[in-house]
Amino acid sequence: MIVLSCNKIHKSFGIDVILKDITFSINEGEKIGLIGANGAGKSTLFKILTSQMEYDSGELFIDKSKKVGYLSQNLSLESDNTIYGELLLVFEELLNMERKMKTLEEKMNEPYDEAKADYHNKLIKDYTTLTELYQHRGGYTYKGEISRVLKGLGFFEGDFEKSINILSGGQKTRVALCKLLLRKPEILLLDEPTNHLDLDAIEWLEEYLKSYKGSIVIISHDRFFLDAVTNKTIEISHGMAEIYNGNYTAFIDLKKKNYEVALKAFSLQQAEIKRQEEIIQKYKSFNREKSIKAAESRQKALDKIERIEAPHKDQKASRINFETKIKSGNDILYVEELSKSYGEKVLFTGVNVDIKRENKIALIGENGRGKTTLFKIIMDEIQPNSGTKVLGKNVNIGYYDQEQSNLELNKTIIDEVWDDFPELTTTEIRTYLAAFLFRGDDVFKKIEKLSGGEKCRINLLKLMLSQNNFLLLDEPTNHLDIVSREALEDAILSYDGTVLVISHDRYFLNKVVDKIFELNEDGIKEYLGNYSYYIEKKNNPLRFEQEEQGSGITKTQMKLDKKKKREEEKKQREVQKYLKNLEEKIATTESEIEKLQELLCKEEVYSNPEKSVEVNELLGQKEELLSNLYEEWEENL
Repeated sequence: MIVLSCNKIHKSFGIDVILKDITFSINEGEKIGLIGANGAGKSTLFKILTSQMEYDSGELFIDKSKKVGYLSQNLSLESDNTIYGELLLVFEELLNMERKMKTLEEKMNEPYDEAKADYHNKLIKDYTTLTELYQHRGGYTYKGEISRVLKGLGFFEGDFEKSINILSGGQKTRVALCKLLLRKPEILLLDEPTNHLDLDAIEWLEEYLKSYKGSIVIISHDRFFLDAVTNKTIEISHGMAEIYNGNYTAFIDLKKKNYEVALKAFSLQQAEIKRQEEIIQKYKSFNREKSIKAAESRQKALDKIERIEAPHKDQKASRINFETKIKSGNDILYVEELSKSYGEKVLFTGVNVDIKRENKIALIGENGRGKTTLFKIIMDEIQPNSGTKVLGKNVNIGYYDQEQSNLELNKTIIDEVWDDFPELTTTEIRTYLAAFLFRGDDVFKKIEKLSGGEKCRINLLKLMLSQNNFLLLDEPTNHLDIVSREALEDAILSYDGTVLVISHDRYFLNKVVDKIFELNEDGIKEYLGNYSYYIEKKNNPLRFEQEEQGSGITKTQMKLDKKKKREEEKKQREVQKYLKNLEEKIATTESEIEKLQELLCKEEVYSNPEKSVEVNELLGQKEELLSNLYEEWEENL
């Protein structure tokens, strides 16, 4: 049964046509992914479906018996309630029933009066009826449901009594999503629901939505999430809606096939049109009455042909290409027993990592665990409570901030980039901006007027131009559409530097990383593989160990080997550190000798016997020290 349908919906803002022919229908129970490039009109369509925006023309049908629930991308929940108190509002009807039941219980506990038998019987009957209705509507389970949804979306029991006014924007959005899920509308519209969720919460939401009884339409750039939840895909492109039966992966395959079929049909028709036009011109060239009539007849037939439009090509992505200006050493970052806490709040302790050149590593963990804090410790913006952090030789860090806080809002796009790279010419800067889809007068837009996706592209361009050899990327795919995410993935795969990335995009993690660091309170656990390997290892810890044991290596032996390897690596690091200190002492001593030699050449020294002897003795001591340092250095090489 159709619960919602659009027929030729059209929407313009001035001369900009956003939606020009949106036609589709949604059946009861369908789970649909609504996809398209940033700016294609997906959120505009949601606002039309929820009557928040008028449409210019067309027809919209929504089953009046169905409730519509909408989670917008930039939701601002304002309330003086606690988190738990806000969610109790969803069950106001049950709370009213509880109050009535309590009143009836108090009256039923009054002494029995034979003269009021009918009154007492009515109390019992009313209480029984109300209790049955209360049970039928979930009165004995709703508190458990509130707790289940809150915990599923990443809240702890200690958070339940927190005031909504003190929550971050992301936490407020999660509370709003909790309210929406608890209301259970028959038609659920979700705009980027996985934003602000950690991996555990995203996986919980997937399972919840897969078993949801209503119809769901999801705007999302999370390809893994779309594959897991949806069974139908609607793509908004060039103001039109294209419908595909299947999830995101099926859509990609079907779209490619449809494009090939459409292109072939268009090409064949164009070839036939050209052939007919050549025949018509040939007939006209004979300049005879009979041939002219034949030409006119063919022209009429040609004019009646329904022309096939050329199929639209996919939107071009930003041309991202990360390169390194200076090659780093093999050792990129060594961290030992690092810890960080704020008061009684412990983020992590005992963090040990050893990152080598060209590693592509994902840093994952629950929200609030301190992943971004660890990045800032690496960049010396925050000091740890304890532990050691050593950057390797010639390591240059490039940082991508998910909050885009490094952008100056009052600057234009071109000035924001140019001020950081003043050596570029006007032509070069305009060419780079065009490659990131900022063309013409767009480059003079103020940063404050840009969308989240546009700000992301500016920061990615600046990161690309910096040519650093160690990239710290904090949620780089947030706000990027699918085309731009794929361009970023390809750029990272071909990058010859080192990458440490925080991300909840599992499709992205599967494609680009070769190692997972899972950050917990008691340190980091390392997984040698992509996201799918990490999940398999978590769910079935013995599987890969059995395969390794099948090759003749026992689990105990593997542990001993790993321990031995760690000890050897630690010893090597200590030697390298010792050599580095020696080299610094040698350089300092050589500089001091050079200054003393220069001092001996000065008249006030060589003309003064006492001063000359004093400087010569000091020079001899320094030269002896230098000789000993060189011997020590050679012995430890």
